[in-house]
Amino acid sequence: MQKDLVVILTALNLEYQAVHRKLAGAQVHRHERGTLFEVGTVQGTSCRVALGLTSKGNHSAAVIAERAVQEFSPVAVLFVGVAGALWDTARLGDVVMATHVYAYHGGTSEDDGLKSRPRVWETAHGISQLGSHLARMNDWVDGSPGQGRAPQVRFGAIAAGEIVQNSRISAEARWIREHYNDALAIEMEAAGVAQAGHLNGAPVAIIRGISDRADGTKNSTKDRNWQPRAAANAAAFATRLAVELVGEQEQIAMSQADRARAADRLGAHVSNTAHNSTVGIMAGSVKESSVHFNADPKVTGPADLVAELDGLRERLMRHHAEGALDDDTYREARAELGVARRAAGENTPDASKRATMALKRLRGLVAEFPELVARLAPLVVAAGDVS
Repeated sequence: MQKDLVVILTALNLEYQAVHRKLAGAQVHRHERGTLFEVGTVQGTSCRVALGLTSKGNHSAAVIAERAVQEFSPVAVLFVGVAGALWDTARLGDVVMATHVYAYHGGTSEDDGLKSRPRVWETAHGISQLGSHLARMNDWVDGSPGQGRAPQVRFGAIAAGEIVQNSRISAEARWIREHYNDALAIEMEAAGVAQAGHLNGAPVAIIRGISDRADGTKNSTKDRNWQPRAAANAAAFATRLAVELVGEQEQIAMSQADRARAADRLGAHVSNTAHNSTVGIMAGSVKESSVHFNADPKVTGPADLVAELDGLRERLMRHHAEGALDDDTYREARAELGVARRAAGENTPDASKRATMALKRLRGLVAEFPELVARLAPLVVAAGDVS
């Protein structure tokens, strides 16, 4: 998974442009089969978006959605655009985020009529929760003047079929309202994207701005006025959701790293070092840990002391890599260790004294780490004895 990237797909160029205006630095990315995406960042953030155009219909949307998932391994796939409202609950310009998607054209034709056999996909719980949170915050709306009432986000079912629904009195319209009367909006791509996400293990969210009421007014002047506004509202909410999804992944990664470092410090290494002592350890279980029983280093000359100091350097490096030693302390400790190592290799009258003093200063720097202090104690003595 690319934890900083979300795929956003649209069916219409108008919808595509509404999302594209939210991006900075977009660059063309070509799929090997010719599908073109643009990859940019949401303005003012580090969230990357791969934007693609599917054209109309569930089938083409499913194909392009699957290509996008395979190509980018995104945090999520958002399908963004406009839709018709089935009921007066959602007003023109409002945004509907699907709690679940109906593929409403599934059915069986019987002597007494058409019996519904829908397929249903629920929105992933995490995305649904995050969408609800953003709606409550209510700070995602573009502050453009002259737009009138601020749009609201509504949550409910979206019905996806294979025809443009532009009537409230046709047989199809009555059938949809009879069998899918909890659907807030109707469109033609959500089922394909939801199926692609399901088969590829990618979370999917469907976000639609209400541009008409599926009541015969499509392609009217009113519809042409509302389409760009509804698309812009859907794009605003979707890009904000994308930023939050990426931010959530970053927080999860940081939390996991913190837990791993804490486990390394507290539980991953159980180290008891004893010198000329008897040690007893009693535990229910010790997993992925090491227990060291160290006798005094056998230092009989400068070469032995240098070898022991090299081993101590490796221990310092491990503590620093695990986050136990901060950068400043590690840098000073390495410097003192370097002084001691150079002095240990010299054959001068004051070499022993300089090595001993450097190791004592080092012992003060790592005083809070019993393993390192225990390792240093015999080396301080050995440095004073080596001539």
